[in-house]
Amino acid sequence: MIPTPQRPSVGRNRTPWTRTAAAIAAAAGLLLAAAACGGTPEPTPTPEPPTQTSTTAAPRAASTPTGPTATPTVTPTPDPADRVPPTIAAPSLSGRRGGEVGDSAPEFAKDSNWLNSEPLTIAGLRGQVVLIDFWTYTCINCIRTMPFLREWQEKYAEAGLVIVGVHSPEFEFEKVAANVEQAIAEFMLGYPVVQDNDFLTWRSYNNRFWPAKYLIDAEGVVRYTHFGEGAYDQTELKIRGLLAEAGRDVSAIPVNHDRGPVADLRAYSGGQETRITREIYGGWQRNSNPRGRYIAHPGYYEGPFLSQLYTDPGDHANGFLYLQGEWTADVDAITHARTTRNYEDYLALRFSARSVNVVIDFAEGTDPFEVQVTLDGGPLNAEDAGRDVVIEGTRSYFIVDGPRLYEVVSLLEYGDGELTFSSNSKDFGLFALTFGAYADIP
Repeated sequence: MIPTPQRPSVGRNRTPWTRTAAAIAAAAGLLLAAAACGGTPEPTPTPEPPTQTSTTAAPRAASTPTGPTATPTVTPTPDPADRVPPTIAAPSLSGRRGGEVGDSAPEFAKDSNWLNSEPLTIAGLRGQVVLIDFWTYTCINCIRTMPFLREWQEKYAEAGLVIVGVHSPEFEFEKVAANVEQAIAEFMLGYPVVQDNDFLTWRSYNNRFWPAKYLIDAEGVVRYTHFGEGAYDQTELKIRGLLAEAGRDVSAIPVNHDRGPVADLRAYSGGQETRITREIYGGWQRNSNPRGRYIAHPGYYEGPFLSQLYTDPGDHANGFLYLQGEWTADVDAITHARTTRNYEDYLALRFSARSVNVVIDFAEGTDPFEVQVTLDGGPLNAEDAGRDVVIEGTRSYFIVDGPRLYEVVSLLEYGDGELTFSSNSKDFGLFALTFGAYADIP
């Protein structure tokens, strides 16, 4: 974590939804300017799970748009209007230290682990423009901002821009430095990253979102903030303006006018039954809070670390996980509690979205394992499958070989469906599912 021509569903009993132009236009007012992952480290308010099975979708909080990574296209030659950065109004200084515009930017937490750099300080970066990006590496919304961050680093570093990624982890395995280092390498991030495992820097900025950007001027004052995805063109113009204010000439550097992917408004224009499925968590910590209930079985809530044999009732409300077989309510995940041979234990989900991503841990020293996926009772096909899915005969699956986010479903159009995830391995634990509704999936 703004319509697309309708395409027929591909061999599935899924329901695409069409809306009138007026309804879609009205829905635009419900959209945030950008998608944000998670919101806060605390659970987002969500409804109680259904106590009885129902074919009617349960009420839920709206999820934020997700989709494939957007590759920005740089304008090859700057327009004349781009040569003069916009005038940035002088800040109204607040006298505070914090993350609001006009605040003096707080320092990074002391004794933090730095990657790609020696430790930096806000005081030591005076004279340069600093862009702080709060992120965590399994957040799909954060992942989609990275092409733009890489581009800004390449274009403006020599002109005095310093990007600092503040990695504030959502899950315990994201605190491991080696995991963050691997993510930095895979995402090709060349700028400094500081681990914020205890959320000290996060709290000093009063931050609440992944991703979140704070732009700090050469005097150490917060001049601009943006939460979530999108507004990349606006953010770049703010960067250029503060660099020019600091005496740097950026007139020869082309501006990228790409605002980012556009959300399919059908995900936000319907009733509770048709809106995009909320983000779902598997672990006891978020499920045990009344503001976060994601497992449909009442017995799940009897206590943490409890392994139980569950029976899928069959009728699924949208936005809840249904369990079949033996599962354990771990702190951060719902974990398969036994070794099986025929994929008889599974997690089932009814969803409304265009793309589905899952977050799974992978402990060091364990063997890679398969997670089999079905959609509407059959294997995914090439048109349905996300980039991590393998299609082999009558099976579709992905191989878990690292602690990360896996892209599982990428439909041709927005619609609904029934998913199952199953593995024979006891190492399979589902941490989170996120759902997307971008209109421009390739």
